[in-house]
Amino acid sequence: MLLLDLTLPTAAENVALDEALLDAAEAGELAEEVLRLWESPAPAVILGRSSVAALEANLAACRSEHVPVLRRSSGGAAIVAGPGCLMYAVVLRYAGREHLRLLDEAHRHVLSALAAALSALVGEIKQLGTSDLAVGRRKFSGNSVRCKRDHLLYHGTLLYDFDLTLIERLLPDPPRQPDYRLGRPHEEFLTNLGIPASALRSVLMAQFAAHEPLADWPADRTVRLVAKRYGTNAWNLER
Repeated sequence: MLLLDLTLPTAAENVALDEALLDAAEAGELAEEVLRLWESPAPAVILGRSSVAALEANLAACRSEHVPVLRRSSGGAAIVAGPGCLMYAVVLRYAGREHLRLLDEAHRHVLSALAAALSALVGEIKQLGTSDLAVGRRKFSGNSVRCKRDHLLYHGTLLYDFDLTLIERLLPDPPRQPDYRLGRPHEEFLTNLGIPASALRSVLMAQFAAHEPLADWPADRTVRLVAKRYGTNAWNLER
């Protein structure tokens, strides 16, 4: 697996790059699977593909705090990215692993790998809900998937030193909640791993055997996706 440890200047570019990697794989432009790591230098709200912006983001607070609101191509609920939240993405091929076409199997495949890597650092980690990772029933990772013909994009969050009060301000309680949340507010439901980002990067690289850098990342595709989607209100706030 190739490694792309790259954070671009804007939230729109960073969200676009995940999709650009999937599109490049589908087009035969990537010879191998890819692990991407990045960390937004400033807060950003990222909605799920089917999220209703007014229900899943506090739009007034986002405007007041100059926090951009974007919409990703994968499903799931809104998240807040920013310093203290390591973002990861893997682009995987189906060939030889046709079971990954089943969403439950895709979640199990990636989340079990993440849990195995991180448990050595923080103790027992459980997959809860549809696609959460938790320590002691407190969530530190939310994840989602985008499927195409020959590849899938699986990506998510790893809270390690994030300002959880920011999530309280920018996101209302989600309209869809897993049973294990038990109605808890964000600050009681979420937790940080308390592990340096460098350690998280190291265990993820080792778990996915991603050591060789991806030098020729899809920059042109990223630019086009920003212009067409992620840099526009027509996409980000379409519903």
